[in-house]
Amino acid sequence: MPKPVYIAQTNCITPLGFDVDSNVEQILDKVSGIALHQNLTKSGTAFHAAIVDEQKLDQAFQSAGTHFTKLEKMLLLALQPVIQDAGIALDREVALIFSTTKGNITELEENYTNVEPAQLSGLAQKIADFFGFKTQPIVISNACVSGIMAVSVAKRLIQAEVYKHVFVVAGDAVTEFVVSGFNSFQAMSDAPCKPYSKNRTGVTLGEAAAAVLVTSDPANAKVKILGDGSVNDANHISGPSRTGEGLFRSVASAMEEAKIAPGQIDYISAHGTATPFNDEMESIAFSRSGLSTVPLNSLKGYYGHTLGASGLLETVIGIESLLRNQLFVSLGYDESGVSEPINIIEENQDKPLTRFLKTASGFGGCNTAVVFEKVN
Repeated sequence: MPKPVYIAQTNCITPLGFDVDSNVEQILDKVSGIALHQNLTKSGTAFHAAIVDEQKLDQAFQSAGTHFTKLEKMLLLALQPVIQDAGIALDREVALIFSTTKGNITELEENYTNVEPAQLSGLAQKIADFFGFKTQPIVISNACVSGIMAVSVAKRLIQAEVYKHVFVVAGDAVTEFVVSGFNSFQAMSDAPCKPYSKNRTGVTLGEAAAAVLVTSDPANAKVKILGDGSVNDANHISGPSRTGEGLFRSVASAMEEAKIAPGQIDYISAHGTATPFNDEMESIAFSRSGLSTVPLNSLKGYYGHTLGASGLLETVIGIESLLRNQLFVSLGYDESGVSEPINIIEENQDKPLTRFLKTASGFGGCNTAVVFEKVN
């Protein structure tokens, strides 16, 4: 029988706050981190995004000496209290997984012929060296499933007895490169995003960092990881499968390992990017999975799409839903705009919760699903 694996300490750095409690307080008050920003790109075009205040970030970040980018500051601030609270030696039994999509892509702006500062392996090593990890860091960069896939990989490494503990940190920043990319797809919303809504017009970008400890030790555990699944349907370089095949199979795999039925899922933390095709695909996949009546939200209305950080950030907030027995409203939703019925959470509500399903989908047809259960 596979070894039980848990998530213990958690933390996040977002426009809503620099710790988990601050973020949840804002969510309960229906406060969004999304705002209209100007002069963030060379074109000077205004766009909606959820941006971490750099002045507040610098005030919170006290390290001196080495040059740190904005993203690095976010990552280090997210991970530091998780390592501190874990109280374990960073020896050969402890791994670091770093999850991102674009990393320090802005470092190429000053010298586009020198790619070394933007290499993800170098950024991961810089984080590892800062804290003194003895093992080589692992990089997970698989489009927008990266954050939750890192949890899945950590679980499997522990079950294979490669490591006893795995620290996972994920982060991405809003940059001109990212904004230009989504604009080229004509996927950017002209207003704060509205996941699953009939009136949705596209994605809103965001930036954040999140960190967790995945461990074989049940002491101080918040949740148990019951099962995971990752399936790539290879549908299109950017468009999701119209039948939701990859997500459907990922959910089926996770639930099979967890040995639970659809009726035993209390809540779904979905991807919900507010693009026309993604939200439609998810509604089809959840319907095929027998999950149409399960309460569901997207947190993109609070944070925007934080790319490689989204899966881990939303896992951290999903864990808080379980622990607090509270369902958080899916901000921005008003009227259903998908073909299959799904149970969107329209108001914050108290409800006994035991298990939740976290899903994510991304470019290239990648999909990941993980089932978590509250530790009593």
